[in-house]
Amino acid sequence: MPEWAIYAVAAVAGYLAGSIPFGLVLVKAAGLGDIREIGSKSIGATNVLRTGRKDLALATVLLDSLKAGLVALAFTLIAGREAGMVAGAAAFLGHCYPIWLKFKGGKGVATYAGLLLFITPLHGLVVGAPVWLGMFALTRISSLSALTAAVAVPPGAYLLGERSPVILGGLAALSVLVFWTHRANIGRLLAGTEPRFGAKKKDAAEG
Repeated sequence: MPEWAIYAVAAVAGYLAGSIPFGLVLVKAAGLGDIREIGSKSIGATNVLRTGRKDLALATVLLDSLKAGLVALAFTLIAGREAGMVAGAAAFLGHCYPIWLKFKGGKGVATYAGLLLFITPLHGLVVGAPVWLGMFALTRISSLSALTAAVAVPPGAYLLGERSPVILGGLAALSVLVFWTHRANIGRLLAGTEPRFGAKKKDAAEG
C-alpha cells in the first residue's frame, strides 16, 4: 500500500475513533440527561464533572485519552510513528468536531494527552504533564494549564531530540488547534473571569 493510502486510512480510522462521544454516552447511560445542555455544553471531562459525578468525569478522561492513544499506537505498530501521528491527530479532530454530533464536540485536551502518551511518551511525560501540573498547581485554572502545556510540547519535543517533520508538524498543528478550541476561555482569561477549579462558578468552559 502506498504511503499516502496508509495515511488516508489512518486519518479516517482516527477521525471515526475520535468522534465517539464518551462523555455524552456515559452521562446519558447514568440517567443524568444530555451533557450538551449544561455548563459549557462540551462533551469533555470538565463539563461531565459538573454533573457531580467524579467517577464519570474520570472515565471520560481515560476513554477520551485512549481513543486517540490506542488508534495512534495501532497505526504506529502497523506503519510507523508518522502514520500513528496522523491517526492520533485525526482522533483529536474527531473529538472536537464529531460527525455524529453535527461537528460540535469537546476541546481536545484529553485526546492530545492520549496521543502524546502513546506515540511520543517521552514528550508527554517530560514536557506536557509536568507543565500542565505545574501551572495547575499555581493557578488552579484548567484551561490555562492546557494552553501552557500546548505551547511547551512542540519546542520541548524538538529539544528532546525529535526530528520527524510529521511528528513536529503534527504537534505544532494540534497545539494551535488547542488554542482555537479554547478561544472562549482565552477571552475570559484576558478579562480575568476564567473560573478556578473548585470555585463555585456556573459556567466554566473547559472540557
